[in-house]
Amino acid sequence: MTDPDVIVLGGGAAGLMCAIEAGRRGRRVLVLEGSNRAGKKILMSGGGRCNFTNLDVTPENFLSANPHFCKSALARYTQWDFIALVERHGIAWHEKELGQLFCDESSKQIVAMLLAECEAAGVRIEVRADVGSVTRLEDEGFRVPTALGPFTAESLVVATGGLSIPKMGASGFGYELARQFGHRLQPTRAGLVPLTFEPPERDRYADLAGVALPAATEAGGHRFDAGLLFTHRGISGPAILQLSSYWQPGDTATVDLLPDRDAEAWLTERRAARPDAGLRGVLAEALPRRLAQQLIDLGLPDRPLRQLQPADIRATAERLHAWSFSPAGTEGYRTAEVTLGGVNVDEVSSSRFESKRVPGLFFIGEVLDVTGHLGGYNFQWAWASGHAAGQVV
Repeated sequence: MTDPDVIVLGGGAAGLMCAIEAGRRGRRVLVLEGSNRAGKKILMSGGGRCNFTNLDVTPENFLSANPHFCKSALARYTQWDFIALVERHGIAWHEKELGQLFCDESSKQIVAMLLAECEAAGVRIEVRADVGSVTRLEDEGFRVPTALGPFTAESLVVATGGLSIPKMGASGFGYELARQFGHRLQPTRAGLVPLTFEPPERDRYADLAGVALPAATEAGGHRFDAGLLFTHRGISGPAILQLSSYWQPGDTATVDLLPDRDAEAWLTERRAARPDAGLRGVLAEALPRRLAQQLIDLGLPDRPLRQLQPADIRATAERLHAWSFSPAGTEGYRTAEVTLGGVNVDEVSSSRFESKRVPGLFFIGEVLDVTGHLGGYNFQWAWASGHAAGQVV
């Protein structure tokens, strides 16, 4: 192969989508993937079934220092466009909950679809292609040294992802490259990640490991109704993963343990129906038994309901709807699904995804300071940003 027109660094969701679109335009595209196969993060996503998009995608589902940046790309390549692509390849899918779409069978189908589209578009993909120090050529374009030898190209697309899940090959290479070419970064941290406790809080909740229940979390004016799971290290589940993107070290986390009912009205009704029942037993009607016991141990009144005055019931209800705890931190990039922060989007075109500093240099996907909520939004950002850049590289 002669030198390509476009080099895409990273064979993940965004990189492959960009390569497909550029290849369809007749551009000679080379994808360089550092790991042993393209689409590794796609393969492991959604429990192996790939939560590939969401039925309800809005700019409000994304975090960024510039919340307007994502609007153009999301409007030009929507969830319906990607669903149409999936259906053209005969991949059966279903909605699990909250608009989240999964493959009926396997995430391998999404990777196979993307690779088939790349092949049809004439895209060349090289794996185990570690990249050295990229240089900009004096006339135009970039020189990219690799284990396969050096390549030069007119356009260079950085689709290297973030720092999450380093065992899958994640690294900070994209951020280093951005800095090399004069781009600023928004501070990075782990997102969509379990929260952890330290003693004595970890010891206090240790007996709850494995307990799961529906719950809602709230932080920064955002409320997430989803599941909660206690672990040996702290607390997880979809509601907590969502919260983690807004939680800051030192903050108190607030959880509604009974999101689907009015706890005060319910306890008042139970008091009238079963006045001799103890609070612990009544709580166990709506919550896992071990959690009910833990709430009593933490100070809720374990007395017969008839002994509880309206003020006691009100205070108990408030605790149930706003149970607070103080996480020590997160499990970090080891288990984080995404990286918050990244390349400052004010220095990147929201329509072309081209650097405003360096012509021919593009940034797409997770390497940018755009992070979606849990539920297929980060994949939709990958498809949308990759598609937008692929139209012009």
